[in-house]
Amino acid sequence: MNHASSSGGRKQIARSTTVLAVRHEGTIALGSDGQVTYGSNVLKHDTRKLRRLLNDQVLVGFAGSTADAFALLERFEAKAKDFPGNLPRAATELARDWRTDRVLRRLEAMMIVASAEHSLLITGQGDVVQPSDGVLGIGSGGQYAVSAARALLKHSSLSAGEIVRESLQIAAGIDVYTNTNILIEELPCKN
Repeated sequence: MNHASSSGGRKQIARSTTVLAVRHEGTIALGSDGQVTYGSNVLKHDTRKLRRLLNDQVLVGFAGSTADAFALLERFEAKAKDFPGNLPRAATELARDWRTDRVLRRLEAMMIVASAEHSLLITGQGDVVQPSDGVLGIGSGGQYAVSAARALLKHSSLSAGEIVRESLQIAAGIDVYTNTNILIEELPCKN
């Protein structure tokens, strides 16, 4: 996601993140790079874009404005507590609020949330998407990582975590806003 601001007539765009989720062979792996870029400058190499919530039962990865992502993360956690054991309902309620609330709809971020049962993409446009193949990607290099993950799922015997790591490495070789400082979290899952 982008956050644009005007600086001397020139727009500076804060870009960050590639986040990838892969559900494969009894494991859900969620990974991200660590780079945050503002315009043409790298601000940080080792940002943590993944979180564990609800007694480590839910993984969350976010892309976009960091402050916005944390605001959404807090709201998602509250919704998940309101609807225990029903991640799709919590995600749908967050997406509805995000789209209809005047303050929330200005937030620029996307989230992937994953549990043993579900992998979901949540956007500010009110979308809650569960992929049919267990692969989700967000951020500037998200689609490069998704493409690599799908190829590795089809043509390798790698584990979910290994697929995430290799796919993020491939995305980092293509997308200048993605680096190779990769963090991966895993949970056992029900395929």
